[in-house]
Amino acid sequence: MSGDHTSARIEPWGDGDLPLLERLLGDPAMMAHLGGPESPERIAERQAEYREPGSRQYRIVDPDTAEGAGWVGYWHREWQGGRVFEIGWSVAPEFQGRGLARAGAGLVIAIARAEREPRLMHAYPSVDNAPSNALCRRLGFQLAGAFDFEYPPGVWMRCNDWRLDLAATSAG
Repeated sequence: MSGDHTSARIEPWGDGDLPLLERLLGDPAMMAHLGGPESPERIAERQAEYREPGSRQYRIVDPDTAEGAGWVGYWHREWQGGRVFEIGWSVAPEFQGRGLARAGAGLVIAIARAEREPRLMHAYPSVDNAPSNALCRRLGFQLAGAFDFEYPPGVWMRCNDWRLDLAATSAG
């Protein structure tokens, strides 16, 4: 298998995607930069939310195997007195390093751009999450600073605030 994939497909999150979500959000290693693994109950709640039509949550599909390789999605958030989109992603370990997160996030950014409002999209990776911070840079986000977030409730983490102007010309 080549390690140089730059394309992927995204599909709306579906009924059969709970096992993938459990792997992504229930694994301590996968959640090391997000306050630890989520409970089975919280993962089941997310599955129900993600599979609703219009949820803006997508499965990243591996172009070689057509398997679900990860998740990418975006949602509204109140931030510094305004409404913005927040984007997040996660790719299973065996699919990492192949450009699937970048490709999936790029497709989601294009969908968000078509919505026209809000104008700004933010990503908030932990300052210690080097791969996600590098991905933000490669996607054209600008670093706005570091902030402390409480996520999950009771757990404080230092995150970078990466900002993308969705109305600006895409960097490609």
